[in-house]
Amino acid sequence: MSLLDYLIPFIGALAILIVIHELGHFLVARWCGVKVLRFSLGFGKVLASVRAGRDGTEWTISAFPLGGYVKMLDEREGEVAEHELPRAFNRQPVGKRFAIVAAGPLANLLLAVVLYWGLFSTGSEELRPRIAAPAAASPAMSAGLIAGDSIELVDGDAVRSWQELRWLLLKHAIDGETVMLGVRSEGSQTLAERPISLSGLSIDEAGEDLVKQIGMAPYRPPIPAEIGRVADDSPAALAGIRSGDRVLAIDDRPVSDWVDLVRMVRDSEGRSLAFLLDRAGERMLVDVVPRTEEVDGQQVARIGVAVRDRPELREAMFVTVRYGALEGLWKAVRQTWETSVLSVSVIGKMIFGDVSWKNISGPVTIADYAGQSAQLGLSHYLKFLALISISLGVLNLLPIPILDGGHLLYYMIEIIKGGPIPERIMEIGQQVGMAVLLMLMGFAFYNDINRLISG
Repeated sequence: MSLLDYLIPFIGALAILIVIHELGHFLVARWCGVKVLRFSLGFGKVLASVRAGRDGTEWTISAFPLGGYVKMLDEREGEVAEHELPRAFNRQPVGKRFAIVAAGPLANLLLAVVLYWGLFSTGSEELRPRIAAPAAASPAMSAGLIAGDSIELVDGDAVRSWQELRWLLLKHAIDGETVMLGVRSEGSQTLAERPISLSGLSIDEAGEDLVKQIGMAPYRPPIPAEIGRVADDSPAALAGIRSGDRVLAIDDRPVSDWVDLVRMVRDSEGRSLAFLLDRAGERMLVDVVPRTEEVDGQQVARIGVAVRDRPELREAMFVTVRYGALEGLWKAVRQTWETSVLSVSVIGKMIFGDVSWKNISGPVTIADYAGQSAQLGLSHYLKFLALISISLGVLNLLPIPILDGGHLLYYMIEIIKGGPIPERIMEIGQQVGMAVLLMLMGFAFYNDINRLISG
């Protein structure tokens, strides 16, 4: 993948999330009668601008893209004409100010609901929640799970895909719980209960390492080493290999499945290989010289063949998950809520040292996820977008001065005490908030650099 394969999805995601966030502030400000002077995508020097709308709002794109802002009429930031005082932000009742500030993060959460709703309602092809042989001495093995088992329930919650299984295990692992799995073994008509302990596991931001720690991996049926397609002028074509040929051995070593074939070709480093083939019952020996190609910065040996498509194997691995409109909406709301609660829980555990600060991701890691999800297809990219939108919404609701949540905290105190907080205290709060934010950004960039160095 090239740099652009990461940058374009990342910049696209940033632009969408920032515009939605600021649009939340903008629309509610307009609804509350507050005049909006500027809507900016990005911070710093204005690169392009246009004025539009009845108030002549300036719509701008600015130099530093990691954020945005809505500038409203406010006496604290300059003189306001007397006839426009009723439209100044600082002149609004605390309830309206609260609504305007809360609207940004809530818009991000609403976007996640809409994205999940669309994904759940239209359906997507997912890996089945069926496991391969559990790792030795793992919680999965201790729970009595075996290869081919399908996990259909996690503590009473239905599981329809591998992704749902990962999510439910992650949710329960945060608190180190023992959960009850509903397991159907291959060929069985009954659902067995299997308790599994999730204590003492290291939680990461993606949940993938967690599943490995539990000892689970998706079930993948053996794929016969049968040739489906041969690329023109490829090493395989030049050696006389045809579609339908079955590879029995390479250099006198038996080939049991397609994984064996790929591994042996890659391990060859481009040297000649003797292929024993079965063609319509007749055995033949051909010599193939793999070509090495650069893939993600590494030299990989290939012969230019693709596996024969077998619908029955795909059926064993994948399932189409689709919900009705109302059920999909309910699941979208629930997914957004549970992800938000999980995010807050992880933040709390990081503060108290129960979860590593390595889970904080910076722009480099997020760009990596953006690029990978975009390569996997639109549905994966939209899931990534929904997850990041939730993270942005939750982050902005944290009661840290300078963030939306800090302003909401001020307004709640104002409601309780019956008057605004003194300006001096708010200024100190802003300075503390900026220090906390810079510290978090420092952690994020440090983690990004460490991930780049460690690969």
